[in-house]
Amino acid sequence: MTVGPFLADTHIILWSISDDPRLSQHHRAILASEAVVFASAASVWEIAIKRSIGKLNAPDDLPTLLPRMQFQPLAVTLQHADAVSSLPHHHGDPFDRLLIAQAQMEKLAILTSDPHFARYDVALG
Repeated sequence: MTVGPFLADTHIILWSISDDPRLSQHHRAILASEAVVFASAASVWEIAIKRSIGKLNAPDDLPTLLPRMQFQPLAVTLQHADAVSSLPHHHGDPFDRLLIAQAQMEKLAILTSDPHFARYDVALG
């Protein structure tokens, strides 16, 4: 098993919060391990937007909850945002594209169940 560090995508974060059965045993094992797993501010932003327009039922205290769940915060920098421009257009989701850019720049493996991520030059966990 890869030891990380990792960046959890938004679904992995949401599934871990709700103990959703879609969270794979592999991802559960990583999250339960001593591995460093980051949660991006981009994921919190995406969840907040979807929650505010009624597309998602999620906790409203993520900035407090995620660190208690052992997720390390990862800020979005100007460099992360700019790096999105050099990514191929395999995936149209702007939040996922930002996560890919962050993972590349920070040398993190992404925890995801999204098959689109495999088309990018990024390690998957």
